[in-house]
Amino acid sequence: MRFLHTSDWHLGRSFHGVGMLAAQRRFVDQLLETVQQHAVDVVLVAGDVYDRALPGVDVVKVLDSALERLTALGVQVIVTSGNHDSATRLGFAAKVLERGGVHLRTRIEDLATPVLLPLAAASGPAAGQAGGPTGGPTGAHDHVQQVAVYGLPYLEPRMVAEHLGVDTPSHFAVTEAALQLVRADLASRTDVAQAVVLAHTFASGGITSDSERDLSIGGVGAVPLDLFDDFAYVALGHLHGRQSLSNSVRYSGSPLAYSFSEARHHKGGWLVDLGADGLTSVEAVSWPAEKELALLRGNLEDLLADPAHAAAESAYCQITLTDNERPLQAMDRLRARFPDTLVLAFEPANPNNRPQQSYSERVAQAADELELCCGFLDHVRGRTASSIEQDVLRASIERARELDVA
Repeated sequence: MRFLHTSDWHLGRSFHGVGMLAAQRRFVDQLLETVQQHAVDVVLVAGDVYDRALPGVDVVKVLDSALERLTALGVQVIVTSGNHDSATRLGFAAKVLERGGVHLRTRIEDLATPVLLPLAAASGPAAGQAGGPTGGPTGAHDHVQQVAVYGLPYLEPRMVAEHLGVDTPSHFAVTEAALQLVRADLASRTDVAQAVVLAHTFASGGITSDSERDLSIGGVGAVPLDLFDDFAYVALGHLHGRQSLSNSVRYSGSPLAYSFSEARHHKGGWLVDLGADGLTSVEAVSWPAEKELALLRGNLEDLLADPAHAAAESAYCQITLTDNERPLQAMDRLRARFPDTLVLAFEPANPNNRPQQSYSERVAQAADELELCCGFLDHVRGRTASSIEQDVLRASIERARELDVA
């Protein structure tokens, strides 16, 4: 049986003010191509399907289209909710959707209710049609060895601790309790050959990026890797970089970059092959972005002239200028060469040349109104007033005095 492990679609998210819905539709096309090209049986989505609890209508249509196209191929889709999703809204009509091959695991009551898939029936996108209330086979398939897929939605400790019988609300405690329920259910089944777990969490050993929101407040919120021992494969979501914590415990990462800290990520998912004897292979699959990310740093004039930065002319750019004084019209000049510059930062190469006094100290020591105004300009933009600007300020101050006298 072949799984495609994905997560963190974040449908509806923008990138520094740039809408990404078109890019997300393109990702869905890439996903479908991968499913067909590699004869995928089951698509896993380990949380954060949407970027917010109340997605817009056009955003919901993207997911609707993706699920319709996947199920038209006969592919089973298993989805858990993440910390960005509204578990209740995402889980709407779960029982109805399950009949069509879309299995939503968003409720804590369904932690130990697996999606059961017959191993012997898996032979590409047309295989693995589910039946019965748990998504498992019925009737003639009862004797067939199965894969049990357990979906753990994002478990907010304070919200689920009591339900899980946990005294201390922590990510470790609630995840441990949830997996105990999973293991208890698994032990009661005699026809399950292998078990797969989806979880949206921060497992120790994962490498973070800027676009994930902290899963806890006032604490680390990580869960130890050994909690996931004994499962054939663990499909994790939350971290946006594709990575392996062990051979069988992996993050697929997000399909698109959602922060400049992800500029060096290779976006995609994992193709996971599972047999009666366990995990047989895991292969990375990549989904190249239509527009790359570029991180540029240097003096403004050098950045504008250096031919080595030609590739960044068609990329989304984050640029850090190292000029000792903030150049005039820096963003306009940069966008003349790099039109999709979205973030501009200023970090002088020689900050020691800047005044060491605090702004309040400089205000207190200003000799006159002109020095006060020039000091303010210097403070807010990192560049001293030019002679022309000083003339304008001087004239304005003098005019103000005349009006005050009058």
